[in-house]
Amino acid sequence: MRLYEDKKNLQKKAYHTDRFTISPSLKKENIESDEVFLKDIESLKKSIEIKDTYIEAGQLVIWVESKDNFKTLKKLKTMGYEILSELSAVDFLDKKGGFEIFYQLLSMQRRKRARVKCFITQDESIKSVESIYKSANWAEREMYDMFGVKITGHPYMKRILMPDDWQGYPLLKTYPLEGDEAAQWYEIDTLFGKEYREVVGEEQRDPARIDVKDTISFAHIRKEVPKGAPYSSEPTLQEYQESSGVKLVKKVKKDDSKTLKERR
Repeated sequence: MRLYEDKKNLQKKAYHTDRFTISPSLKKENIESDEVFLKDIESLKKSIEIKDTYIEAGQLVIWVESKDNFKTLKKLKTMGYEILSELSAVDFLDKKGGFEIFYQLLSMQRRKRARVKCFITQDESIKSVESIYKSANWAEREMYDMFGVKITGHPYMKRILMPDDWQGYPLLKTYPLEGDEAAQWYEIDTLFGKEYREVVGEEQRDPARIDVKDTISFAHIRKEVPKGAPYSSEPTLQEYQESSGVKLVKKVKKDDSKTLKERR
């Protein structure tokens, strides 16, 4: 059970915790307060144009032009920031017409963190940093999948969480959040139109639901039938290897297998 809290004097608090509360921004400190960060910035400024820099929550924040993201991260890696722990985007389409992109870096040797930030408009693309940090591979695919951010130079740029034919980008603030009742018709309405609802049928939204006689959505071990064929309760013999087999390997059949009652 939850711990009981007396809420009678809630109005007398000096602060508010309701859902409309706007949290105060973190304090921005001058980089001169940290010698390590100051040297890093001085080194970066020799080859990269820095728009703004400050210390926030104990970590270095660097604002650069979007075209300099690759060059900046490559330079920072040579300076000791060997780990890219996270990268993503923030949706500012309504207010600024674009995305805020950030890269979270970590230096294990110096125990320092840095965050590189840049801004791109909705029509702009940004260069992949996968060749610098391998951890950027899936993170960049997720950023594209969830926000629709265009990334150039990625070795395998495709959706990573949603199906390839999914319409829209789920983490955009404009993405519809209408629940399962609307989601069960979302793909059908988008791909085919509402007139096909009766033809296709609603999408099954319950991942725990299993219909034994459904041979389209489910496969049944040892009772397999062709997809869409009538359900059969008769057991079928499932082979472990394709009929052609491999010439240098003896074909394995289920009838030849033995089940050991105890470990030898």
